[in-house]
Amino acid sequence: MTDDALRYGSAGVDLKASEAAKQRIRKLVESTFTAGAVGQFGGFGGMFRVPPGFKKPVLVSSADGVGTKLKVAIEADRHDTIGRDLVNHCVNDILVQGALPLFFLDYLAFGKLNPAVVEAVVAGVAAGCRANGCSLVGGETAEMPGIYTPPDYDLAGFIVGCIEEKSILGPHRVKPKDVLVGLASAGLHTNGYSLARKIVAERLKLGVNDAFPELNASVSDVLLSEHRSYLGALKPVLDSVHAMAHITGGGLPGNVDRAIPASLDAAIDTSSWEVPAVFRILQSAGNVDRAEMYRTFNMGVGMVVICASRDVESVLAAASLAEVPAWVLGSLRPGTGAVSLS
Repeated sequence: MTDDALRYGSAGVDLKASEAAKQRIRKLVESTFTAGAVGQFGGFGGMFRVPPGFKKPVLVSSADGVGTKLKVAIEADRHDTIGRDLVNHCVNDILVQGALPLFFLDYLAFGKLNPAVVEAVVAGVAAGCRANGCSLVGGETAEMPGIYTPPDYDLAGFIVGCIEEKSILGPHRVKPKDVLVGLASAGLHTNGYSLARKIVAERLKLGVNDAFPELNASVSDVLLSEHRSYLGALKPVLDSVHAMAHITGGGLPGNVDRAIPASLDAAIDTSSWEVPAVFRILQSAGNVDRAEMYRTFNMGVGMVVICASRDVESVLAAASLAEVPAWVLGSLRPGTGAVSLS
């Protein structure tokens, strides 16, 4: 090879690091395989058997990321929880239609690939998959110099679940006298981080290792609190549920409206729960308008369940058994599909 000959490495791509990363995550991926998984680690495509016993199975899919919460993980050099956030977020997104997860794929992209960081992130993804009974059947780890600046990286997830067609949940099942039940979040989950990070850095003047006001925890501890999965709390009572809303970007107003028909309004009683301190502190430090807070953050409500009044107690009991706080959040009334906060 002549002196002026180029190699892939001279363009910033390290094939040895890529191979090292693959070897680090092999056992993690294989630890998630359920009975439906087909094939071995390293195939060009992930394979999964369609579950038996369905008369008219419908596959439900979703793709998502964790927003700029990822930046907190990078700044804190804590990469083992962000993968669980990703899986739990995606599981909740298909759960609102009643689907149970089958398999998951992840996408990781680096400016300069770091095998140890890859392993930590995938360890979190694998842990999330195991906890939700979901197989991690494949994914992609890319090194893209010039697109990402080290130590930054990007992370996305793709999930597929299944449900019997006649059991699909949604606005078409909601009745005028149904009740809204709220299930507590475990912090910010994965939304509102661009605003939260701005308030923490510019108004509170805090770094990720500093103490968060009032909470006896560091900034990174508070902001990296895990996005809660509601599968365990709601799987036992899915037959009693009419519709659900996963409270992500847009908050309660921007998500509950997706779960109700155009002929009904949802009236949410904000006095029915105590907003967690982290939101109160962010609102005060940032001088954020109340309506803006409820549009940006979940404000302590991670999932809203809509069910008949006769089924409220069973939903509350299932949540309690899973150690997820739950309460009656509001009601429905004739209207135009709007959400009001009182």
